[in-house]
Amino acid sequence: MPTQATRKTKTFTWTGVVALACHLLASAGTPALADGPPSVSDAAERHLHNVRQLTVGGKNAEAYFSFDGSRLIFQSTKDPVSRTLQACYQIYVMDLDGENRYRVSTGYGGTTCGYFFPGGRRVLFSSTHMADLRCPPKPDRGSRYRWALDDYEIFSVRIDAREMQRLTFSPGYDAEATIASNGKTIVFTSVRDGDIDLYSMNIDGTGVKRLTRDVGYDGGAFYSPDSKRIVYRAHHPKTPEALQAYQALLRKNLVEPGNLEIFVMNADGSGQRQVTKNGASNFAPFFHPDGRRIIFSSSGAATNEKGRPVFHLYLVNDDGTGLEQITHEGHFNSFPMFSPDGKRLVWVSDRRAKERGEFNVFLGDWVP
Repeated sequence: MPTQATRKTKTFTWTGVVALACHLLASAGTPALADGPPSVSDAAERHLHNVRQLTVGGKNAEAYFSFDGSRLIFQSTKDPVSRTLQACYQIYVMDLDGENRYRVSTGYGGTTCGYFFPGGRRVLFSSTHMADLRCPPKPDRGSRYRWALDDYEIFSVRIDAREMQRLTFSPGYDAEATIASNGKTIVFTSVRDGDIDLYSMNIDGTGVKRLTRDVGYDGGAFYSPDSKRIVYRAHHPKTPEALQAYQALLRKNLVEPGNLEIFVMNADGSGQRQVTKNGASNFAPFFHPDGRRIIFSSSGAATNEKGRPVFHLYLVNDDGTGLEQITHEGHFNSFPMFSPDGKRLVWVSDRRAKERGEFNVFLGDWVP
């Protein structure tokens, strides 16, 4: 498992691309399901008890709790009513037992990054339907793993899928939006100033403020429980060659996410500080309810029998100390989120998958 000691940066070539959206970007992918996930005893995952699978089939990702902890919003390629597979993600809500699922997005274009507003009466998501009613075309990734910065805008809608409001109006990528628990601000990722940076805005879309300015990708942000800090993932090219390659891809609306590190900063963008330094692909960070620890997904140093990276969940102090591996089963575990009371953890995994490329939502009781 990764440590805080610096490791040599790895370059991954992945197959079986699966869109991961917000937490690995809206059109990102994951490793293909290998031949039979590893079998691990429950004792290895000592922090997780009573793990239950909430979805079956298709690609399911980014399941996040409502602020009262009673419901989940998630994205899926499998429509729960018709039970048919869709070409790209749509946004759904469901109860904690996986029942009462229904769609809150438009059903057109590609969607990602669903999130509840405090109070649970409205939800947030990003969609490409204003640019094209069809799914965004998949990029030519070549031999290296890349994702596309499609023309997403951010919307809010009532929980019954009515009264949709558009919150962003800039060309290009506006996505990866989440909301502070105080209900005042939204943090999101945008290319509006020519780079991939984090911004904040009021919940009605006004008062946009740029938070990051280092050249490179900054995104996948979440607020701390007290709304005073932000945790996010970033990749900042360190050499002229790496910078040139990054900017050349950006001009094509593409990004290579082989190396991502976890950062924290104050909600106004000040005090930016790197948490992980392992040279791996670290993403999907979320604060523990105590506000001092961070759970995230990382490729670390692990690979499967075919040499592909294996992603597991890790818990770390916000100063980078005390790293602990949380999951051991499956080849891909990501998008972790604690319930507001800290008693449950929801995440996405390929464990128990029946088909190649299948990812499902899992919910477990958290054991401190």
